[in-house]
Amino acid sequence: MVFENNESLDSRWYNLHLTFCTSQRRDTISKAQHSLDADQVLNLITNSLNDDKAIDIQAISLAGKSAMADFMVVASGSSSRQVAAMAEHLQFKLKQSHIDIIGVEGIRQADWVLLDANDVIVHLFRPEVREFYGIERMWADGGVEEIVRVTADA
Repeated sequence: MVFENNESLDSRWYNLHLTFCTSQRRDTISKAQHSLDADQVLNLITNSLNDDKAIDIQAISLAGKSAMADFMVVASGSSSRQVAAMAEHLQFKLKQSHIDIIGVEGIRQADWVLLDANDVIVHLFRPEVREFYGIERMWADGGVEEIVRVTADA
């Protein structure tokens, strides 16, 4: 069967199915795709960023502020190359832990990389870009937890 714009029944069904699935995706992904809770995903992300020598790692709880995620992590790298490397390492570690990444934006230029890990949204910046946008000031309201780790040099 073909409709007025030459669209087949199969393509209409596929588009309807796709629309339904994407509207339900956050619940499905968070419940079915991985067994880690938001706190464990947050810990995995902050550990990865710390291992990659990220600057000024901040975790912001989004509870009561937004339904898009449970946490937001903001961190800086000293250069575009470091920001891109941190994002790539983070993607690899999340995939190793069977955590689906919904989207990644900005990795090519690497001034500001946004990584959506469903329960945790990650923003990686070069320091001057981070200062310009001040994204943590918009969301913080006293709920910022600075992640500081001290490691012994071997």
